[in-house]
Amino acid sequence: MATNGFSLIATLLLPSLLSSMVTPEKITTSLVDQVSQLVTPKQAILYSQATTKTYYVSASGSDSNDGLSTSSPFKTIQKAANLTNPGDTVLIMNGVYTNDSPVGQVIKITRSGTMNAWITYKAYPGHYPKLKHNGWNGISIQDGASYIEINGLEVIGNSANITLDYAISQKTNTSNPLTSGNCISIDGRRNGHPHHIRILNNKVHDCPGAGISAIQTDYVTIDGNEVFNNAWYSPFGHSGISLYQNWRFDNNTGYKMYVRKNKVYNNRQYIPWLYTGVIEDGNGIIIDDSRNTQNNSTLGAYTGRTLVENNITYKNGGSGIHTYKSQYVDILHNTAYLNNQSPEIKHGQIFANNSTDVNIVNNILYAPPNKYININSQNTRVTYNYNIYANSTLMETRGYNDILADPKFVNPSQGDFRLQATSPAINKAYPWTSLKSDYANQARPSNAGYDIGAYEYQF
Repeated sequence: MATNGFSLIATLLLPSLLSSMVTPEKITTSLVDQVSQLVTPKQAILYSQATTKTYYVSASGSDSNDGLSTSSPFKTIQKAANLTNPGDTVLIMNGVYTNDSPVGQVIKITRSGTMNAWITYKAYPGHYPKLKHNGWNGISIQDGASYIEINGLEVIGNSANITLDYAISQKTNTSNPLTSGNCISIDGRRNGHPHHIRILNNKVHDCPGAGISAIQTDYVTIDGNEVFNNAWYSPFGHSGISLYQNWRFDNNTGYKMYVRKNKVYNNRQYIPWLYTGVIEDGNGIIIDDSRNTQNNSTLGAYTGRTLVENNITYKNGGSGIHTYKSQYVDILHNTAYLNNQSPEIKHGQIFANNSTDVNIVNNILYAPPNKYININSQNTRVTYNYNIYANSTLMETRGYNDILADPKFVNPSQGDFRLQATSPAINKAYPWTSLKSDYANQARPSNAGYDIGAYEYQF
């Protein structure tokens, strides 16, 4: 498959179980070399600093202030958001910031930066602001707002204030933000498609709807976030991190969507999906319908590539990571542990479903007993290779260089998925050489070869 002038010769996969393993073909590195150019899509800052402003926000401030210093900060983040222009920065100080009404959000971002002058919302140095809401979204990026960065914030939803019994009583109510509010929503379904968005280093949790959701967007980077306890109470079938119906901003067929170095856990669906009456989501990470086949979409199939790398996903109700009706996705160096916590779900830790041109390489997949490690349903040109499969023998495909073994984590019960010195993952990965660091930003490789999974063993 030609992709932006390069190609990947995929290792052939088994269409069924282990009994008919195939001879591997060479995975070329020409695709790998492309990652280093695109994996950190920062733009050069070419605008004049004299024309930009820094706004300060404090929970003890006032919206009648000018917001231009720590001694005269605004009280609400929305006040600053309504004033921002390209190149501006909003620094948010300690405090709890809430939405105005049950249907509102803490921040609605509708003003755009430019390619060389992003608008940035981030925590003031050394501060840990909390955005707590019971509305539809904690942070909403909409109306085509683009060139936006959200960095170092904590977004907290409403789940702690409602019960499962209440959520069940609302299972057909599509108009209740108390049970369906999202933490961070990037939504391109109305008034333009957001593009060039960075969601970095945030703590995102306890939203009854989605954790981080990007719908009909392009050039989105979701990097370094901790995403947990989301998707519990909504009837809409949410997940921890989801990319849904990617939209083509341009014709670039290289990497444009990035999900990198996130820790994603305990996201789970307790309420059946409204449209099927069953529980089937609550995933850690899902790349969903990038072909744009659902809901009468007229966007056409997304032709850029998506990179999902160095994430840790564990104890989610659905999968750790999977694609559905999607294409051109590389899932590399992730660790997925004991996902499929929902009794109804057993499809696997990392897998492709009804997808095309997906590479699942250098991952650790540790399944609950008697549940599938992976499935391989209605796929074409999907590669599984150089992975470690553990704790179950149920699988629908196995690549020639995949290993069945205990990966020997340091302390998985405490969320520590570093490798012990005797791990079979060490030096066994395919050398995807443009991935220069691991989940912890340690150099990859650290020894003679690359290690499988999200962590590189440090000698």
